[in-house]
Amino acid sequence: MNGRILLIEDDASIGGILAGSLESHGYVVEWCTDGAAAVSSINASLPNLVLLDVGLPDVDGFTLCRRLREQHRDLPIVLVTARDAEIDIVVGLDAGASDYVTKPFSMNVLLARVRAHLRGAQSGDPSTVLEIGVLRVDPAAYVATVAGESVDLRRREFELLVLLCREAGRVVPRERLLAEVWDLHWESSTKTLDMHVMALRRKLGDAIEIATVRGVGYRLVIP
Repeated sequence: MNGRILLIEDDASIGGILAGSLESHGYVVEWCTDGAAAVSSINASLPNLVLLDVGLPDVDGFTLCRRLREQHRDLPIVLVTARDAEIDIVVGLDAGASDYVTKPFSMNVLLARVRAHLRGAQSGDPSTVLEIGVLRVDPAAYVATVAGESVDLRRREFELLVLLCREAGRVVPRERLLAEVWDLHWESSTKTLDMHVMALRRKLGDAIEIATVRGVGYRLVIP
């Protein structure tokens, strides 16, 4: 999956490694070393995804993240930082970050996060009706039916189902489900997620299978 990535990182060694690895995987990378250059770049051409270091020389990364989120509601923003305290993670997500990766990190993990967020951003019109087997989900109308019969879903159950349907056939990581449906970081308790999946399985019955991929997440099985 190709895409244009804006890398905002003031450390030359880290920036060089990230830019080189991303480019070797087919991404077009623009590398900025401060917030001012990054804002100018975005104003000139909106990227598909932003990798943002929190510790920049001219602006706090959380502040920049909040500013970008206010201007670009659907732009995936992944914070990359050495700050791994729970309060920093919460502040980052509250600022509008789509995800949070702490240094040191595995490049393979970061690339997987990038692919996941780009898939979500490129999934098309968010109001498109989703049909998988006998299941029909209309995000705009907030209606789900199985074989023509309405299914009574609570708000989070419905949002969880929509995300699983949009990624039908693919594993959706637990961290992504928590981040996009509950706005929680992947290290948060996942009991809420598990309970909602159980509720969906009960309400959907045998019509649709939501498979558990141990240690990774969940996959809505295409009949």
